[in-house]
Amino acid sequence: MADKRSTVALQIMWNRLISVVEEQAQALIRTAFSPSVREAGDLSAGVYDADGRMLAQAVTGTPGHVNAMADAVAHFIRRIGPDNIHEGDVYLTNDPWEGTGHLHDFTVVTPSFHNGALVGFFACTAHVVDVGGRGFGADANSVYEEGLYIPIMKFADRGTVDQTLLGIVRGNVRQPDQLVGDLYALANCNEIGHRRLSAMMDEFALGDLTEIATFIFDNSRRATLDRIAALPRRSAAGEMTIDGFSAPITMKVRLDVQADRIVVDFDGTSGLDAKGINCPFVYAKAYACYALKCAIAPEVPNNAASLAPFEVTAPEDCIVNARHPAPVALRHIVGHFVPDAVYAALDQILPDVVPAEGAGCLCNFQMSVRPGHGAPQGARRAEVLTFNSGGSGARPTVDGLNATAFPSGVMTMPVEATEHAGPVVIWRKELRPDSGGAGEHRGGLGQYMEVGARDGYIFDLSAMLDRVDHPARGRHGGANGAPTTIAQDDGTAMRGKGKQPVPYGGRVAMAFPGGGGYGAPKDRAPERVKRDLARGYISPWTAAEVYGLEADDIEAALAAAARGEDV
Repeated sequence: MADKRSTVALQIMWNRLISVVEEQAQALIRTAFSPSVREAGDLSAGVYDADGRMLAQAVTGTPGHVNAMADAVAHFIRRIGPDNIHEGDVYLTNDPWEGTGHLHDFTVVTPSFHNGALVGFFACTAHVVDVGGRGFGADANSVYEEGLYIPIMKFADRGTVDQTLLGIVRGNVRQPDQLVGDLYALANCNEIGHRRLSAMMDEFALGDLTEIATFIFDNSRRATLDRIAALPRRSAAGEMTIDGFSAPITMKVRLDVQADRIVVDFDGTSGLDAKGINCPFVYAKAYACYALKCAIAPEVPNNAASLAPFEVTAPEDCIVNARHPAPVALRHIVGHFVPDAVYAALDQILPDVVPAEGAGCLCNFQMSVRPGHGAPQGARRAEVLTFNSGGSGARPTVDGLNATAFPSGVMTMPVEATEHAGPVVIWRKELRPDSGGAGEHRGGLGQYMEVGARDGYIFDLSAMLDRVDHPARGRHGGANGAPTTIAQDDGTAMRGKGKQPVPYGGRVAMAFPGGGGYGAPKDRAPERVKRDLARGYISPWTAAEVYGLEADDIEAALAAAARGEDV
C-alpha cells in the first residue's frame, strides 16, 4: 500500500510541476512588453533538474522554443561553471546556437535553490521585436549584421542586475524600453516558478528533486519506447521543396524505425543560403522531434526522457544545420517546414496518421514605420511585427484548421493589438475562400490581409513569407492549397522575403496560403460541401466543378446562408 501511495504522490508532484511551469508561462504573457509574447504566445517555459535535464514544460509556448531550450540549460551550466552558480543569479543569452536559433530570442535561466542547496533551474524564452542590426528579416549576409549578440552571461549576480549589460543593450536596439522590459519579465517569470517549486518541496518534504526526476524520466522513457516498439521496423525517405530566398530549397529526410529509437537523417538537404533563412541544428532538431512526438506519442508529457529516443542528424552546413556565422534571423521559415518533410517519410510507414502539408511557416511581416511629410509633432519611428497564419493541412479524418499555425502553435495577432503597437492600419483581414486544398477532408483556409501606415508616415515592409511558388501539397489524392501572393495596392509585385519600400500612402495586399487536402475530393460528403458553401469557405464554382454539387443544392445552401442559417 505504501508503494501505491508513493506512486500516487509522485504523480501528483509531476502534475504540480507542469502546473508550476504553466503559471510561469502565463506570468510572462502578463508582464512582457513585446506584443509577440503578449498576443501571439511566442515563448516557452520549463523546469530542469540540477543537471540541466528538462523535467516539465509549459503547455503554453512553441515547440521550437521549448524543444530547443531542452538542450540550452546544459550550455548555461557549462559556460557559467558549476562553482559560479549562486542563489539570486539570473543568466541570459540570445546565442542562436546555444539558445533557440536566432538573435531575436532571449533565453533566461535562473538557478533554483531550496534551503541553501541547488535543486534545479527554471528557463524561459521569448521573441523580442528588435535586437538592432538590420532588423528582423532575411536580408543579412551573416549573423554579425542581424543584431546585438549576447553570449551566455549573468544578467544578475546574487541579486544585483548588471547595469553595464543593460546600457549596452539600450545603446544597440531601436526600442530599448521594450527589450529591457522583456528581460525583466523573463527573469520575473522564472522567479515565480522558483517560488512555486519551493512551496511544493516544503509541502511534500523534499530535500531535492532526485526522486521525482527519476520517476518522470523512467515513466516517460518507458511510455515513449512502448509506442516506438509497436511500430513496424521500416525505413522510408521523403522530401519537399520550398521557396527559399533567391532559389528553391529541398529538404530530404530518411526515417529509420528501430526497436528503441527513431533516427531522422537530413542527408541530401540543400546547402546554406546566402541570406538569413538558414536554420541552426538545434531548431531543426526541435521540430523534427516534435513532429515524431505528435504522430507517435502525443499523450506522453514533454521532457528530456520522452525526447531522447528521437535521434536527429544533418550534415554540417546544410540549411537545417547552419553553423556560425551564417545569417539565421528567419530560421523559423525553414524550421517550420521540418515536420512536413518528416511526415512525407512517416506517411509511408504509418499511413492514415499524419496530415497533409499546411502553410508551414508563420506568415509574418514587420513594418518599419517612420515619420514623413505631415507627421504629427513628436512622431517617432516604430517597428511593428505581426504574426499571422495560413491554413493547416487536412487530417486523415477531419478538415484542416483555418488560419492556424502548425507546427509552431503561435497565435495570430489581433488587429487591435497590431494597430496599438505603432502607426499602422490593417485595412483588411479575413479568411480566404477556396484557399484550402480540396479533398475528402478540406485543407484549412488562409487569410487576406491589407496593411498600410497612418497618414503622415511611410514604411518599409519586411516580408517573411513562403509558399509563393510551392503551395502546400495534398495527400492521398487531396488537392494542393492555394499559394501565397503579395503585391502593392497598385498591382506592383513584391517578393515573398526581404525588406521592401512602399510608396507614401501605399498599401500592401497579401493572401496567405491554404493547407493541402486529404483524400479524393469526390469522396467528400455532399453535406460538408454545402456547409462549406454556406459558410463562405468555398465558391459556387468550386462546389460545382470540384466537388460535383448539384445546382439545386448550391442554390439552397446560398439561400440558407443569406438567411443567416448554417447548413
